[in-house]
Amino acid sequence: MTTGRLEPIVGRYLSLDFEGRRYRVYFEEAGEGIPLICLHTAGADGRQYRGVLNDEAITRRFRVIAFDMPWHGKSSPPAGFEREEYQLTRDFYTSFILAFADTLSLRRPVVMGCSIGGRVVLNLAATHADRFRALIGLQASAHVAPYYDTDWLHHADVHGGEVCAGIVSGLVGPDAPSLHRWETLWHYMQGGPGVFKGDLHFYKVDGDLRERIATIDTSRCPLFLLTGEYDYSCSPAETAEVAAIVPGATCSIMSGLGHFPMSEDPDRFLEHLRPILATIADRPPG
Repeated sequence: MTTGRLEPIVGRYLSLDFEGRRYRVYFEEAGEGIPLICLHTAGADGRQYRGVLNDEAITRRFRVIAFDMPWHGKSSPPAGFEREEYQLTRDFYTSFILAFADTLSLRRPVVMGCSIGGRVVLNLAATHADRFRALIGLQASAHVAPYYDTDWLHHADVHGGEVCAGIVSGLVGPDAPSLHRWETLWHYMQGGPGVFKGDLHFYKVDGDLRERIATIDTSRCPLFLLTGEYDYSCSPAETAEVAAIVPGATCSIMSGLGHFPMSEDPDRFLEHLRPILATIADRPPG
């Protein structure tokens, strides 16, 4: 006799016209209530938020939505992508998130993003605070100094997926359960050619926010920062620096976790996330 469990996650496709091009965007959702948009890391996709999407304590009060950015996961690149080099920019990333929320008629959602998603959360806080109920930055820093040659991420002499997974493997916390560690790395092994490298254009070049984060006003939109203690791409010190510059930002360093907290160890991550979401849900919507 076989047994199984049907998860409450529903996947759908959205046809989105944006800046003169049509994008076919895949997203998964679960729950009801306050919209919570989840943004994946560079080179990965929305599967990283499987723990959040399956958590009943969260989905009782939140409509959790995790979408794959174009070129990622089950989302397709736009027509003509074969004639261009993919490079994620700050303006495209920011505007695409807003367009996705508007197309789904999500009024003042909460947005939570990790790594490049955490970086763009800071940009949303600086430039579009009134659009959101709250913002949560996971592994969120204003800048990262280059510490490896990104050309190897899309090079004819290496296997692209395996080299991408190799680059990020050291960022997973040492205590992460083996099952979740390898599922996190598998997402990177499946990435499209040049996508991780293109995302890092935003992370390392175009997304430098050091001169912008001082404009963040947390009275307009609360900002919560969560960073794993073992992350050396966005270190605890770099997150603390953001919190020191942004009055009212809430900052917490997560013991035992690395750069992919929601994916590498979902149970431990949820212990940190649930109290924050409860605080957000209990606040007047404003």
